[in-house]
Amino acid sequence: MPKESSPFINNTDNDKGNLYDGKNMALFEEEMDSNPMVSSLLNKLANYTNLTQGVKEHEEADDDEGVTVNSPALGTLIGVYLPCLQNILGVILFLRLTWIVGTAGIMESLAIVVMTCSCTMLTAISMSAIATNGVVPAGGSYYMISRSLGPEFGGAVGLCFYLGTTFAGSMYILGTIEILLTYIVPSAAIFKAEKKEDEAEALLNNMRVYGTCCLTLMSLVVFVGVKYVNKLALVFLACVILSILAIYAGVIKTAFEPPDFPICLLGNRTLQNHNFDQCLKTMEVDNVTVTTKLWSLFCDSPDLNATCNEYFTLNNVTVIQGIPGLTSGVIRDNIWGDYGPNGMLVENKHQVSEPAADTSQDIYMPYVANDITTFFTLLVGIYFPSVTGIMAGSNRSGDLRDAQKSIPIGTIMAIATTTFIYISSVILFGACIEGVVLRDKFGDSVKGNLVIGILAWPSPWVIVIGSFFSCCGAGLQSLTGAPRLLQAIARDGIVPFLQVFGHGKANGEPTWALLLTGGICEIGILIASLDAVAPILSMFFLMCYLFVNLACALQTLLRTPNWRPRFKFYHWALSFLGASLCLSLMFISSWYYALVAMLIAGCIYKYIEYRGAEKEWGDGINGLSLNAARYALIRLEEAPPHTKNWRPQILLLLNLDSDHTVKHPRLLSFCTQLKAGKGLTIVGSVLEGTYMTKEAEVKKAEQNIKSSMTTERTKGFCHVVASSNLRDGFSHLIQTAGLGGMKHNTVLMAWPGTWKQSNDPVSWKNFIETVRETTAAHQALLVAKNVDSFPTNADRLGQGTIDVWWVVHDGGLLMLLPFLLRQHKVWRKCKMRIFTVANMDDNSIQMKKDLQMFLYHLRLDAEVEVVEMHDSDISAFTYEKTLVMEQRSQMLKQMQLSRTEREREAQLIHDRNTASHAALNDKADAGPDRVHMTWTKDKFLTERNRNRAEANMGVRDIFNMKPEWESLNQSNVRRMHTAVKLNEVVVNKSQGAHLVLLNMPGPPKNRGGDENYMEFLEVLLEGLNRVLLVRGGGREVITIYS
Repeated sequence: MPKESSPFINNTDNDKGNLYDGKNMALFEEEMDSNPMVSSLLNKLANYTNLTQGVKEHEEADDDEGVTVNSPALGTLIGVYLPCLQNILGVILFLRLTWIVGTAGIMESLAIVVMTCSCTMLTAISMSAIATNGVVPAGGSYYMISRSLGPEFGGAVGLCFYLGTTFAGSMYILGTIEILLTYIVPSAAIFKAEKKEDEAEALLNNMRVYGTCCLTLMSLVVFVGVKYVNKLALVFLACVILSILAIYAGVIKTAFEPPDFPICLLGNRTLQNHNFDQCLKTMEVDNVTVTTKLWSLFCDSPDLNATCNEYFTLNNVTVIQGIPGLTSGVIRDNIWGDYGPNGMLVENKHQVSEPAADTSQDIYMPYVANDITTFFTLLVGIYFPSVTGIMAGSNRSGDLRDAQKSIPIGTIMAIATTTFIYISSVILFGACIEGVVLRDKFGDSVKGNLVIGILAWPSPWVIVIGSFFSCCGAGLQSLTGAPRLLQAIARDGIVPFLQVFGHGKANGEPTWALLLTGGICEIGILIASLDAVAPILSMFFLMCYLFVNLACALQTLLRTPNWRPRFKFYHWALSFLGASLCLSLMFISSWYYALVAMLIAGCIYKYIEYRGAEKEWGDGINGLSLNAARYALIRLEEAPPHTKNWRPQILLLLNLDSDHTVKHPRLLSFCTQLKAGKGLTIVGSVLEGTYMTKEAEVKKAEQNIKSSMTTERTKGFCHVVASSNLRDGFSHLIQTAGLGGMKHNTVLMAWPGTWKQSNDPVSWKNFIETVRETTAAHQALLVAKNVDSFPTNADRLGQGTIDVWWVVHDGGLLMLLPFLLRQHKVWRKCKMRIFTVANMDDNSIQMKKDLQMFLYHLRLDAEVEVVEMHDSDISAFTYEKTLVMEQRSQMLKQMQLSRTEREREAQLIHDRNTASHAALNDKADAGPDRVHMTWTKDKFLTERNRNRAEANMGVRDIFNMKPEWESLNQSNVRRMHTAVKLNEVVVNKSQGAHLVLLNMPGPPKNRGGDENYMEFLEVLLEGLNRVLLVRGGGREVITIYS
């Protein structure tokens, strides 16, 4: 039994023999194997252990210590709170939050923070409910979603979460390189821009080169030893906490002693403070006015009479403080945002400025400008990764002392803490730092310093070094976690093409998964822009959080019996609100990325549904399907379907061989062709005996039928019952198959081809009783004769016809069936022909016109032909056939012969009758070619006088007794006459048809004539290859109205 299928995780069969000992429970001793005693069960649960299938075992394998099972010992603080804190706080806080506050303003930045943090808080509440609903083995969010929503959603969301984690690795690596090249060692850049306009491209190329090297190095570290990454985790966490404390300390210090970071403005434009020391155009040196370095940046020579940029000439330079401090009132200027296009200059709106006529040269001047077009929704996408990481605690569930207590408390506390840090940071940054500095993404106006760094105390280097190591650590952890997640999905076996990534080194290290992760990471690094990569991983994380919320809401609303979370502070409305917020944020951030992410998830879902391994995880989607089905069934039962909605819902009655295989698989093929996957199909069969003795055979028969259904592509349900006799079994199926409004309205079965050869009359009696049952139940009946000659699903019938012989109207099913068949590719090329019968008094020309008009209104394309069947006398052959039939029937009933003698006598009658039939038939064929549909006494006497001599001689020869034609059952004679003449006409017109559909006459009300009824049908169908007898269910099934 697979681990997840077992109700208790480490269930073993080793102690099965020790489950029962003693006499106190003797009443239950026979069931002890399947139902263990409570004492032994509790003993197993008390000894339950669960260790993360991941890093810890790999470390021990690397150290050759072997895998030892230790009791999990981590508490809430170390096991959940700090890992979540470390994962949530990161690169965006250090590199982009000041820029977001400056661009969006304090109010809109707070809106972004509140929206995103609300999203993660609601997700954490949902996640806590799922995580505390039983034991969550290591595997975190993927395990929770897949076991709650099923393998399709689990696989799709698991892979989205994997891609999100992988792109997060790219983002952290890009952040690391940005800090390195912009703030630590700018001189290390390989690509250097000669002109200002080339700076952005040079930076991206440097990011690509260094990012690739950094990714390679980190991948090697992860490959060589994961244990080093884990041991450094505490160092990285310390870096994050120290950096945040340094920011708060710096903010407090600005209240009474603001740091000295002068900003140079030309007019109201901010200048890049790289290539000049003093914010002056000219200065006095030894009473001589000389130009400064700033002058040479705007003028063509250092001379005072040089030609200078027009804006430079018109405006003065001023110096303002970059960090005025908490008490300066700068918060009023930073309340609202300042969005703009790419290349827009960063300006201080409160400074005086004289505009220049020519602005074409501005891009070449050392102004601070936007490097991308900014707008609110873009900032949401860039900011969202700074609130991800809430799954860190649940991912370590195997290491926790009490996961069900620690995960909710630790995660929610971590989100509350980080939300406080973000909200306070937004307000404090806006209250301390000048707006033009906030909007300066790379710190060009403060000599290339990290903007958040200049606020920190005691030194900017605390933040620079702290954020560098923080990004390094986060990148390493992403490269450690993502391959394991992929390995877990691959080992679940739900996505066949990922199987290879389930393998790794001897100690289980996911080598192949690490290679793929590195490859996907490289895509993010080639994009090279932190601002472009952030929205991508936002999409994948939001998709994951969306499904966590949906899983919780679904389980709560369905009230599944197993849904009993220990965490009680959840509600389905909160989960739906969280899911809605996730979906909204996806489209707010980037509608096209959202569509791509959903398309990827949808493709994975459909792939797993189509090709994936069958898994039964007791998921919520199963429960949802059940609830939806129940609701739909109750709605269906309210009223019978309208004629427009009527379609054959088929109960297919199958006969099985002695080894319980399907005797007529072509019947399943025909059903598939008729249904084309629409509506209801129930395939039923009956085994003789009691269920207690036949249970194994019933299950085997069901498996065989299901296998045949798969082969013949029949979509439906299988139902095999055991009954004391076949007759009752089929009756029970007809009465009880289906549920509520999803019941069959049509029964399909094969013609009992061997009824004459069978020594036991039960076979044909069962058939006739089934016909009677369907009539009584007001169900349609389809009987396929020569079913083994019907086409398979692979056949493609060429040009030919489906012939409908419409003798009596019983609901229009005869018209509907060919139309449905022709929807299937097997019958698509066949044309439909409708024959109807005109009697003596009918106007056949008018009948044809009426029928054509009727078919036109029904929107059916068919050729119409009216066959005239005039009055004619009953032929001697008909009398002969009737007489033989009755005589045979009486002999079988009255003569108490042994089985052998009965067979010999019946064969003798048949053989001796054949010779005389030939002569009589020739005589009959020479008569008038007219058919009589009704019976009168006069015609009977005329026929008798004409053929008395020949016929009586034949009968005397056979039976050696005087036949009394007058004593024949006149009803039987008339019926035989109809069967013979109608058969002649049908054979004449439709012998070459691919399929003949014919009204099926009803069985006699007097059960004494059952065998005669079978004979009539046999005569009616003689000489035809594929025939479908159709009997309506007593209601109209086709309409001319829209």
